Amino acid sequence: MGTKRESDFSKRQASLLPALKLLTTHLTQELCKAVFQKVRLAERDRKWSLTALVMFWTEVVIRAPQSLTQALQEVAAGMGRLTPSVEATTEAFFEKCKAMRPDFFLGVLEGFIRSILPVSRCTFSADTSSLLKRFGAVVILDGSRLEAIRHRLKILWDQRAVILPGCITALYDLHRGILRRLEFCRDAAAGEIRRAEQLLENAMAAGALVAGSLIVADRYYCTAQFFQFLGRMNLFGVFRRKRSLHLRKQRRLRKSRRNGVRIEEWLVVTGLSPKTPIVTLRWIRIRLPRRQVFEILTNVLDPQRLSAEEALTLYRDRWSIERMLYDLKVVLNLNRIYAANTNAVAMQVYASAIVYCALRVAQSQVAQDAQLAPDQISSHKFFCRFTAVAGYYWMAERYFIRVCERNRRVRIFKPTWTGEAFASVNVADILCESRTSVRRKRRFCKARRRWKSLSRFQTS
Repeated sequence: MGTKRESDFSKRQASLLPALKLLTTHLTQELCKAVFQKVRLAERDRKWSLTALVMFWTEVVIRAPQSLTQALQEVAAGMGRLTPSVEATTEAFFEKCKAMRPDFFLGVLEGFIRSILPVSRCTFSADTSSLLKRFGAVVILDGSRLEAIRHRLKILWDQRAVILPGCITALYDLHRGILRRLEFCRDAAAGEIRRAEQLLENAMAAGALVAGSLIVADRYYCTAQFFQFLGRMNLFGVFRRKRSLHLRKQRRLRKSRRNGVRIEEWLVVTGLSPKTPIVTLRWIRIRLPRRQVFEILTNVLDPQRLSAEEALTLYRDRWSIERMLYDLKVVLNLNRIYAANTNAVAMQVYASAIVYCALRVAQSQVAQDAQLAPDQISSHKFFCRFTAVAGYYWMAERYFIRVCERNRRVRIFKPTWTGEAFASVNVADILCESRTSVRRKRRFCKARRRWKSLSRFQTS
């Protein structure tokens, strides 16, 4: 089957320049200046300006250098591929990262997502695309802690516990395949529910999320308090039932059996204890032929607006945000934290989110040109090819500028680079491979049971 698929697309070429042009077109100096004027309190835009920092961290995410010192030395020598030449010392860069608040990078990420939203297409998860007519948007909510960092600081040398730099909370657009919002929290021990509520409030205030949107999350968020919060925000939720949430049946809405699948729906209320708020919900219980049972709770009380089958499909599509977190950590190298400073960690996180959104929009465009579903393209293979194309493209641009400087009296037309060999790739080389029956089990580090947050050791 894999051979046949490769033979079908062996002669098809996909251009990767649109992904790079998308990044350079929407991540502009004007965007960084607008964010700086909006967010600044007392900061100054000196040699390491906000634009230079954003470009530098974006280049770090794409190139994955051995260290920040190596990347800074290349920038100082004028060898930066995306970052403009900055005549400043390495110590000035680290002092700038330590002093600058992460709100600047968060504002750049918000502006970048707002800019690419009109060109992004709803091509992901086509089986649930009809829900967009009934809800403002369908997004997936989840949070995750970042990987441990090395004990580089002197104050960490005597610490035997694992040091975690922080955690992230993400809002993933299911049908556009991009992030609607992502927030970094420097306290790795912060509560996930509270971080999720803060994320949704900020997303509503910034216009990244509209009223009437549908939130999909795992059973951790299935609490009466969180459903009550969604009701106040005029949002809907679909969560798998948490066993600790007790319910009281009110009225049965449906009971059917077809092709071995049993579906039962009830109107239920919570509030069986004094500390639990009273919320009316719809309880969906689906029993599959292999005796697998799914219990889903939602505050969408009308079955015509969200059927039981659609709720089950949505919860299965929730896995896409886990894939997004994997791409951020593994594909975009977020597992490797370059600086032991929470502000610098936030910069790396937001820069990774910017690159991820650009790649997903480009991935959708390439899939549509090749008449494929976007999920058939491997994000890992696509990013590896994109990294190579970016290196060749920036090198060609730099040499073209040097040729123009040495031939000022000659009118030289700039090539589009589209027809060059490095600008395209075979579609068969970026397709996902079919999974085998062998599964690799992830090793669990026992030291992760004893961890501390990096924010405990830093005051700024």
